[in-house]
Amino acid sequence: MKYNIRGENIEVTQALREYAEKKIGKLERYFESTEGVTVHVNLKVYNDKQAKIEVTIPMPQLVLRAEERHDDMYAAIDLVTDKLERQIRKHKTKVNRKWRDKEAKHVFAPNDVSTAPAEPEEEEFELVRTKRFSLKPMDSEEAILQMNMLGHNFFVFTNAETNRTNIVYRRKDGRYGLIETN
Repeated sequence: MKYNIRGENIEVTQALREYAEKKIGKLERYFESTEGVTVHVNLKVYNDKQAKIEVTIPMPQLVLRAEERHDDMYAAIDLVTDKLERQIRKHKTKVNRKWRDKEAKHVFAPNDVSTAPAEPEEEEFELVRTKRFSLKPMDSEEAILQMNMLGHNFFVFTNAETNRTNIVYRRKDGRYGLIETN
């Protein structure tokens, strides 16, 4: 894996860089190949001295992403690594269950779950409602207004300029984000 580590309001020291690469590098054992994979690590420190780490690992069939806040940056790195490991195990369990009887190419290395401690079986996702609606062409500001009127935290719409499906959403910090499809 290649690492792209950057800091906001913090100098990324060699020790911090090495620690992050060492901890996140342990996740490589879960994959058959990590060739060409770039790990994006963003380290931040806020005015209240809270440290935040965001890690994104785009894989061919899977995108892993986790973030964590803590008073200590090294502890935040440990916590985010644990969170990513849980995501990997959960995803691998689902993939194996789905393809148990079929031959399929997996992203994961063989026998990697046996080296990890067993976790309780996750419950299946239950789809309780399906909605169908026409996507109205609008701009992102109108979509945010619609989302807020409905009291939702996301809204799907057709972008009037690009004629593509877009999604606006409310972020944890109260601001808004936009997802554009290809």
